Amino acid sequence: MAVTAPPESPPADGVPARTLVLAAGTFAVGTDAFVVAGVLPDIARDLHVGVAAAGQLVTVFSIAYAVLSPVTAALTGAWPRRRVLLTALAVLVAGNAATALAPGYGWVLASRVLAAGGAAMFTPIAGATAAALAGPAYRARALSYVTVGLVTSTALGVPIGTLLGTVMSWRGTMWFVAALAAVAAIGVAALLPDVPAPPAVGLRARLAPLADRRVNALLVTTAILFTGIYLLQNYVSVIFEQATGGGGRSLALLLFVSGCAGTAGNLITGAWADRFGPRRVIAGVAIVLAADLALLPVAGTTLAGAAVTVAVYGFTAWGVMVPMQHRLIAVAPDASALVVSLNASAIYLAVSIAGGAGALWLRAADAPSLAWVAAAVIVAGLAASELAHRLSAASRT
Repeated sequence: MAVTAPPESPPADGVPARTLVLAAGTFAVGTDAFVVAGVLPDIARDLHVGVAAAGQLVTVFSIAYAVLSPVTAALTGAWPRRRVLLTALAVLVAGNAATALAPGYGWVLASRVLAAGGAAMFTPIAGATAAALAGPAYRARALSYVTVGLVTSTALGVPIGTLLGTVMSWRGTMWFVAALAAVAAIGVAALLPDVPAPPAVGLRARLAPLADRRVNALLVTTAILFTGIYLLQNYVSVIFEQATGGGGRSLALLLFVSGCAGTAGNLITGAWADRFGPRRVIAGVAIVLAADLALLPVAGTTLAGAAVTVAVYGFTAWGVMVPMQHRLIAVAPDASALVVSLNASAIYLAVSIAGGAGALWLRAADAPSLAWVAAAVIVAGLAASELAHRLSAASRT
């Protein structure tokens, strides 16, 4: 058996520059996951279904991701990391190409499951690979670099995809996502050093951290907070329809503002978490986020007001992710890759819950009022975060 070369030594700043190629992959994954929200009306018209039914494409993708993430991680546990990453991106390309070519609603749903399989395989392994390349002392920073790709996709990938949907069609948007994944695969193949597979871990061992009440409490916190976050994200095109006038260009501008703010929030709150502690950061951003969502139906009726609202939303919503990862790694340092994978599953489970709950709400009430539901869910997530802190504190006494 050939012996794989050891990972390169971390440079002075702790994170190898080549690690950033993984951010290109998470950029493609994030664009794939979020861009559908920007072209929901176009998909609904073309497939002759309602907006709520089109929204279930997000739900199906998210459920498939949540289920497949630990499964694919276990099945590919003995593979070299670069092989896993390249396979995942190839599946992502195939899934989006199938979506673009799908003749009807049922075929689109099936193709979204395929794309989700590639995304579920890529993201947790990308985080674990970045952490392995950086070393234990810089693991959190490496994770935040990979997460930046995911967040930046909302600032660039999603608006560009939305514009393409306006100029061409939503099918052109899916081809755009397939192209992003292909470019990321070329980058991984050319630039990422060989990283040997970690010791094989079966599915049962992968789920072992779920026996820890502290891990469970934090995963529940993640699920609740991101359900509130995605109640807005999944239906952003209809929630801000009054402000945008239904125009794709105006919506793309709002998504760009939100994504830029989210990129800043991801980096800044990561630094704040190191300085003030992740629990305090999560509490602070959750309070501001809940207030922003509560004011949205009033403040977001004009394009200028909507821009301010989505800027605050982007900063606070994406500011939750890295502090939550920090907390999970702190309570399960020996299973950091596993809990990060489970946290990703919790996020995508939240996306699916938000997709279904949002569809039900839209059948009974107007779209802007969905922001009030989201605000209430964020408050519930804050309560769950504080409960998780008490469980952690109790375990130390």
